[in-house]
Amino acid sequence: MLICQLTDLHVRPHGLAANRISETNMLTERAFRVVAAFTPRPDVVIITGDLTECGLEAEYANLVAILRRTLAMPVYVIPGNHDRRENFRAALAHLPGVTTDSHFVQYAVEDHPVRLVMLDTLVPGANHGELSSPQLQWLDRTLSAQPHKPTLVGMHHPPFVTGIPHMDRIALVNPETFRSVIGRHPQVERIVCGHHHRPIIGQCAHAIASISPSVAHQVELTFDPSDPGAFNFEPPAFQLHMWHEKTGFVAHTVYVNTYNGPFPFITDPAYPGTRPQ
Repeated sequence: MLICQLTDLHVRPHGLAANRISETNMLTERAFRVVAAFTPRPDVVIITGDLTECGLEAEYANLVAILRRTLAMPVYVIPGNHDRRENFRAALAHLPGVTTDSHFVQYAVEDHPVRLVMLDTLVPGANHGELSSPQLQWLDRTLSAQPHKPTLVGMHHPPFVTGIPHMDRIALVNPETFRSVIGRHPQVERIVCGHHHRPIIGQCAHAIASISPSVAHQVELTFDPSDPGAFNFEPPAFQLHMWHEKTGFVAHTVYVNTYNGPFPFITDPAYPGTRPQ
């Protein structure tokens, strides 16, 4: 199974940029087109939050239009801190799972070799993420229902410390409680996140947890606690999570931009790994 993870689109109303200079509408559509043309075609696309910059109705309308003209495979979405849950649910109600729960955008996808459990960590009016006690109870029940099926959990806010202080301060605020739930369910093989706009790998209980880069702009890498943070235009990217029943998950980072090449490997005769035939 091939799962494409896109994150942190930050779509704006038609014709507007994010943060004054990031042309997120163009960058999002370009990434979607790369995904649509990828061979083999991903079985599903998951978008792990911050679909819009401000959660405006006009932003969601623009996103829906981009989705409809680019991606034909199933798309599963969850909100991030830049989204507004009510507008998100109203505009994306046609996508599977979005309105399954009466309040949160949380649901399980059962009809693939890997089970997808999508979590809503949005706290209205805040940058950090949180999972309430009822949400954690829902997660525990949901995971208990399929204890033997390989599972990937998708969420926006990472449940582990990355070392980037200004981003860690607005990550998931109750990671220990979340970690204890995951620890009870060994079938959870991967936890995939967004929010930090960087490719980062960590761990949560027994599961590998990862953060995908943004398809738009990236957060600058800094370990300085006094740094307020900034963004740059390091290459936009997304991740492909490939699962095989014999080997489990392998993840690849795919850059949206094109570069010079491809050039064939033509090995010099002096290469020491070349054996005479």
